[in-house]
Amino acid sequence: MAETVLVTGGAGFLGVHLVERLLAEGCEVHATSRTERQASSDGVTFHRADLADLETARRILQTIQPEVVFHLAGSVGAATDEALVLDTYHSHVTSTLNLLTLADDHGTRRIVLTGSLLEPTGAMDEVVPSSPYAAAKLATTLYARMFHRLYGTPVVIVRPFMTFGPGQHPQKLLPYVINCFLDGASPRLSSGDWRADWIYVGDVIDGMLSAMKTPGAEGADLDLGRGELKSTKEIVTAVHGLMRSTAPLEFGGIEDRPSAPERAADLSVPLELLSWAPRVGIEDGLRETIEWYQGRKQLGSGHG
Repeated sequence: MAETVLVTGGAGFLGVHLVERLLAEGCEVHATSRTERQASSDGVTFHRADLADLETARRILQTIQPEVVFHLAGSVGAATDEALVLDTYHSHVTSTLNLLTLADDHGTRRIVLTGSLLEPTGAMDEVVPSSPYAAAKLATTLYARMFHRLYGTPVVIVRPFMTFGPGQHPQKLLPYVINCFLDGASPRLSSGDWRADWIYVGDVIDGMLSAMKTPGAEGADLDLGRGELKSTKEIVTAVHGLMRSTAPLEFGGIEDRPSAPERAADLSVPLELLSWAPRVGIEDGLRETIEWYQGRKQLGSGHG
């Protein structure tokens, strides 16, 4: 029998890809968004909801009675502005606590939470988050571990690393760069020295589905990456080459963002527990991404 699944933040980059795969597997899929969307779209039922409000979260769970919850909702971005602190805290930490607290009342068999590659690691007396977002994500991870240990809450933490692929927000690095090259323009870039563990979105969704299905995964903390670091400069240069762009490629035109951690995924736990490992190479993933944006460009031109 098909399971009923709730995807919070179902209109975001990861959410859209996850919803598509869940529908393909025959699940009854519900999704939340903080903005108004069609109640039912392409098989998924949307609910407008701010899950940082306890009564709203309770109503959503009572209405849907999901067997599985994927919690992807929350403000994103690594900006360091002090004005972001409270909204970021509530959108991540308060919403997560509401779902963890209410899960047992509604028979949810598994909650899959998304961590972040920006979460600081190391001895706690040395940990200093690099942004309000990083601090909030670290707090949700700590609460999830506590809920599992103390109350037996069936939570699994998945930590997608630098995910890319079709459908990402146009202001994100790769869509911005690809669209510049499609227009014959040179993107404005920082030094490109920051290194990250880049992974194609399809592999991340495979890992998330495995975290939903694998028996005994409760309490696990799973990195979803490739286990290797590549600089922004390497990735952008690869895109430039794959697109055979003739636009000049220059780095250092804008300032680097405040330093963020550089950490490769530890694949030992997902490999052992989920039998999961990434299958799509960086170049193949970049090629798929480029082709998607090229198709969108051609479609737009066709209707222009």
